[in-house]
Amino acid sequence: MTLTPEAKKAIMAEFRLHESDTGSPEVQVALLTRRINDITEHLKQHPKDFSTRRGLLKLIGQRRRLLDYLKKKDIARYRELIKALNLRK
Repeated sequence: MTLTPEAKKAIMAEFRLHESDTGSPEVQVALLTRRINDITEHLKQHPKDFSTRRGLLKLIGQRRRLLDYLKKKDIARYRELIKALNLRK
């Protein structure tokens, strides 16, 4: 369920804006999306795990806030990101 350092580096390499980028909204949203997908799969197998469900809802809210920020800042980057990650909105 945890994200391995190799997987994290691969996601960062795919969504970074420049060579040393690790904290842009695109990278953060991509990492959160990966964690959200992993936790969603966990909850399909363990539907009564309510503490994990609460953590999932916090992650979804954090991703939503980052996406709203990116949408206000640069709509083109926002649209590219939701298309690349297959997110609804």
